[in-house]
Amino acid sequence: MSNNPLSNKAEGTRKKGSGFALWRVIALFMALYDFIAVCGAYFLALFLRFDGVFSLIPERYLVAYERFILPCAAGSVVLFFLLRMYSSMWRYASFTEFVRTFTGSVISSIAHTVLITACFIRMPLSYYILGAGLQFILLVSIRFAGRFLNILRKRHENQGGDSKNVMLIGAGNAAQMILRDMTRANEINDRVACIIDDDPNKWHRTLDGIPVVGGRDDILSAVEHYKVDKIFLAIPSASMQQKRDILAICSETNCELRQLPGMFQLMLGQVSVSDLKKVSVEDLLGREPIRADMEEVFSFINGKTVMVTGGGGSIGSELCRQIAAHDPRQLIIFDIYENNAYSIQLELKEKYPKLNLVTLIGSVRDSRRMFEVFETYRPQIVYHAAAHKHVPLMEDSPCEAIKNNAIGTYKTAYAAMMHGCERFVLISTDKAVHPTNIMGASKRLCEMIVQSFDRKIKAGRAGDIPQLFTHEGIENADKVGDGKVFENIRTEFVAVRFGNVLGSNGSVIPLFKKQIEKGGPVTVTHPDIIRYFMTIPEAVSLVMLAGTYARGGEIFVLDMGSPVKIDTLARNLIRLSGLKPDVDIKIEYTGLRPGEKLYEEKLMAEEGLQKTDNDLIHVGNPIPFDEEEFLSRLEQLMKAAYSNRETTIRQLVREIVTTYHPEDGGQGAVQKAAG
Repeated sequence: MSNNPLSNKAEGTRKKGSGFALWRVIALFMALYDFIAVCGAYFLALFLRFDGVFSLIPERYLVAYERFILPCAAGSVVLFFLLRMYSSMWRYASFTEFVRTFTGSVISSIAHTVLITACFIRMPLSYYILGAGLQFILLVSIRFAGRFLNILRKRHENQGGDSKNVMLIGAGNAAQMILRDMTRANEINDRVACIIDDDPNKWHRTLDGIPVVGGRDDILSAVEHYKVDKIFLAIPSASMQQKRDILAICSETNCELRQLPGMFQLMLGQVSVSDLKKVSVEDLLGREPIRADMEEVFSFINGKTVMVTGGGGSIGSELCRQIAAHDPRQLIIFDIYENNAYSIQLELKEKYPKLNLVTLIGSVRDSRRMFEVFETYRPQIVYHAAAHKHVPLMEDSPCEAIKNNAIGTYKTAYAAMMHGCERFVLISTDKAVHPTNIMGASKRLCEMIVQSFDRKIKAGRAGDIPQLFTHEGIENADKVGDGKVFENIRTEFVAVRFGNVLGSNGSVIPLFKKQIEKGGPVTVTHPDIIRYFMTIPEAVSLVMLAGTYARGGEIFVLDMGSPVKIDTLARNLIRLSGLKPDVDIKIEYTGLRPGEKLYEEKLMAEEGLQKTDNDLIHVGNPIPFDEEEFLSRLEQLMKAAYSNRETTIRQLVREIVTTYHPEDGGQGAVQKAAG
C-alpha cells in the first residue's frame, strides 16, 4: 500500500468512480430487462388469449403487435427513467419504490392501449388486461426480489444460536418502523418474537407477522414462553407514569431494556433500532421531568456578566453549559479544583469559540480573592454552587463544612453586594430542612445568611451587615468610613432547595454501578431509607428560574414527586444490568451513617408553600428569625471554625440553627411520617 497521500487520494477516487459506474451498469441491465418484460408481457397476454396455441393467433393481431411493441417498449423505458425507477437502491426497496413501479406500469399500459388501438387495430380486451397485469408483475418482482431474499436470509440466520429474542411493547407506528428496520438491517440478528399492547382490540392479531400476545399483565409470562432476551419499549407517546409502571414490570425480568426517546423521532419518521436507548434508572423514578420556560431565563442572562462559583462541579458545570449557550456578555467559572475547571473550560471553548470565557481558580473562603474577582469583573448574576456536600465526610470535618459552606457563602455574598451584583442565587439542599448532620446545618446557615442580607438591603441597612475576614483592613468595604458605599445597594438574594441529583459527584447511582461492575455487594445503609431525586438538567433549570423569578429572600423548592426508596433503586439498577438482586448481586445493609436521615424533607412545616407560574416550582415563605442576633454570632462561629474546635463548632451551630438536631438521626422524621 502506498504511503503517498496523492496516490491514496487517486486510489480513493478510482474506487468512488468504479462504485458510481457499477450502479449505472445495474441500471442499464434493469432497463434492458424492462424492455424485454414489456415485450414479453403483451406477447404472453396474446398467447394466453388464444389458449396457448401460437397457430390460432390471427395474423392481423400478430402484425399489429410486431409493428408496435418495440417502440412501445422503448417509450416505456424512457417513461420509467423519468419516474426515477433506475436510481433506487432496490435492495432496500420500500413503499415509495412500489408506488413508482405501479405508477409507471399503469401509465405505460394506458399508453399501450390507446396507441395500438388508434394506430393499428383494436386488440382483444383480455390482451389489454392480461398484458397490463403481467407487465406489472414482471416489473415489480425483479425490483423486490433482493429485498425478499434478504428477509429470507435474515430469518434463516436468526434461527441460529447468535440471535436474541425481542419483545416489543406497543403495537403502533413506532413498533412497525422498528420491525421493518430490524428486517432490512444486515448488522441486526435479533428477531422480534412477540408484541405486547394494552389495547384488547389488537390481541391475538399480528403486526408484520408477529403475534400481539396481550397486555402489560402478560409481560412476565410472555417473556418465559417466548424465551425473550430483550425488551424494546416502543410507545413514544407514553407519559412518565405509564413508562414507570411498564418498566417496573419489565425490571422483574432479566431482559435487557431499551426504549424510544420520544415522539420527535416518530413525527419525523426516524424511528429505528439505533434510536432505542438503554432504560436508565431515571426512567423508573415515576414523574414527568420539569418543563421550564427557559426563554425568560435566557433573555435575562443574555448580554450579562454571569459568574458560577463551583463551576467545575456537577451542578456548576451544567449551569455553565446552559449559560454559555445563550450569549452572556461574559461567563466566569470560579472553582478551587483546577482539574474540574480546566475540563469545563476546554469543553466550552470547543463548543462556543466566540464565548467570552474567564476561568479563575480560588476559594470562596478567601475574602481578599473574592473582592478582587468582583472588583475586576463586576458580575451581574452569581450562581453560588461552591460547597462541600458529602454528609459523612463533613461529619468527620465539621469545621471545614462551616468554613466552606457558611463562611464561604457569607464572604461571596458580601463581595457580590458591594460590587453591584443584581442577583445572587444560592444552591441549597433538602438536607437543610430539620438537619441532623453538620452539612445540612451548614446549608441552613447559608439560607439564613442570604435571607438576612436580603432583609437588611430592603430595609436600607446594608451597612449594618458585619464584614467577616481573617485579615482585617485589607479589603474593608468602607475604607473611608462615611458609609456612602452602602447606599443604593440593590442585590437580590435567593436560595434554591432541591434533593439528590442523579449522576452528580457523590451520587449513589455511580457508586451502585461500580459495585455492580465488581460483582457486588451493593451497599444500602437502611432498607427503609428514602430520598427525593432529580436530574442535573432539572436542577439547573430550577436554579436559573430562581434567578429570573427572584424578588429577594425566597427559597425556591421543586416538587420532586414521590420519594424513592434507595433499596428499590439499587434493586432496579441490578435488574437493568441483567442480573438478579440477592442472587447474582448481594445487597448489604450497612446502617445509617453519622448524621444521615431515613427521610428527607423539602420544607420545614412552618414555611408553607406559594405557587409560581410553573406548577412544579414553589416558593417557601421565609421563617422569621432574629437576623441581628444571627449576624452578630457569625464572627464567633467563624473564629471557632478557623480554630478547628470541633466540639465548640457543633455546639454553636446547634445554638444558631434551632432546627438542627444531630441526635435525632432522622427518627423524628420517621415518627412524623408514621403519624
